Amino acid sequence: MKLAEKGRYAPPPRLPAHAQTVSSSLASWPDVHARTHWLLGDETQVDGADFYVGQRELGHIHLQGEAHIAVPKPLRDALIEAGLASPFRWSQAFVVCSIAKAADVATATALFQLAYDHLRGVGSPELVARIATLTFARRERSRSAPAT
Repeated sequence: MKLAEKGRYAPPPRLPAHAQTVSSSLASWPDVHARTHWLLGDETQVDGADFYVGQRELGHIHLQGEAHIAVPKPLRDALIEAGLASPFRWSQAFVVCSIAKAADVATATALFQLAYDHLRGVGSPELVARIATLTFARRERSRSAPAT
């Protein structure tokens, strides 16, 4: 959805700690507009934070910490295959990732970075190639994480 179609403006709400870390980071990126994400069809109920680059949607983070990230189909398919994101059941133009724990912050930020770079003109082949690096980094982080 285009920014102009999103309805009235309100600043983004405060999110749970780890999701807020991602939200604050995204809001600081050049050309990113952060605002309230309304409950679908109801501009009186806050449902999270939206992020746009110009008029194009980067994605949004819901109040419970679930992120929906706008990506082209080749990137979507590669992210799902790599286990870095899940399909969004309502649209093939998005992937889903959870931002529930500290370890999720780096992955979610990296996924938003891929979408951001796409909106700024980086081609899908280059972005898909980056996914192998993300997968490797994620594996290394999980190996070095203390057992709980």
